[in-house]
Parts: sequence; structure tokens; C-alpha cells
Amino acid sequence: MIEELKQDAQERMGKALEALGGAFNKIRTGRAHPSILDGLSVDYYGVDTPLSQAASISIEDARTLSVTPWEKSLVPEIEKAIMKSDLGLNPSTAGTVIRVPLPALTEETRKHYGKQAKAEAEGARISIRNIRRDVISDIKELQKAKDISEDEERKAQDDVQKITDSFIARVEEALAAKEKDLMEI
Repeated sequence: MIEELKQDAQERMGKALEALGGAFNKIRTGRAHPSILDGLSVDYYGVDTPLSQAASISIEDARTLSVTPWEKSLVPEIEKAIMKSDLGLNPSTAGTVIRVPLPALTEETRKHYGKQAKAEAEGARISIRNIRRDVISDIKELQKAKDISEDEERKAQDDVQKITDSFIARVEEALAAKEKDLMEI
């Protein structure tokens, strides 16, 4: 029973870490990466469709993304979606290929993205701590119901805390790597 709770905690904390990785991918670092456009969707025959399903996104060079729509009629829609996004990008069209140059990050935008990364990391830490709280309350309920002894309860709580500490350390590592990435010129 306790092992199942610990396993559940690890899985849920792993998902929180994955979500943090996804959030970090959306924070621009000045280098071209297709995941920057992941959150965008375009109107495709009246249906909001993720950009990655309506076009091919590739890296042209270190600071330029190339978006090639599957259908020529989507070019203006994709351009509009990129311009309306809060990414601060200005696409330029050459026939059916949309080029998205990524401007170099200024010191001010680097700091802003650094703050955004810290906020995302704090959200992940809070999520991990909430999972720990839930699992420990489940363990306490098991002890109250006399399904486990007090010693087993204490040991289980220590184990859950160790799991939590390891995931928090991984969040810190991810944040440090992202901040290093942001501060590179």
C-alpha cells in the first residue's frame, strides 16, 4: 500500500517536471527552435488547429525558423497567428514559405524571460510539494485506520520527503540550465 503511494507520488512529480520542461521550451532563448511555435493554432476550415498539424516547422539557421504550410491558402492565417502571438515575432513570406526571424535578446528581455523561468520553476516546486502533502495525508489516514504502524508511517513520510527533495533538485537543475541558456549571448 505504501509502495503504491510512493510510486504514485513519483509518477505525479515526474509529470510536474515534464510540464516544467514544456513551459521552458516556450521561453525563447534567442536561438531558433520549433517548439517556440508549439502553443499557436490557426483557423483551418473553421477549426482551431495546432500550427504543427497545419504546417512543417523547421530551423533554417541559428536565428530563423521556416514554416511551410501544407496548403497555400493557410499562409495568411499562419502569418496572422504568429503576429498575434505574444512571442514578439515578425514573419516574412516568400511564396509559400514563411520565415520567422528571431531577434537577438536584449538584456531587458533576458531578465524578463529569466523571471518567467523562475515563476515556472516555482509553480513546479509548489505542484511537487502539493503532491507530497497529499501522499503524506494518505499515509496518515492509513495509520489512523490502523492499517500501518507509527514506525511504518514515519519511514514512509521520510521516503516521500526524499522523493520530493530529489524532484525539487531536478527542478533547480532545469532552472539553472535555462537561466544559463538565457544569459548566453
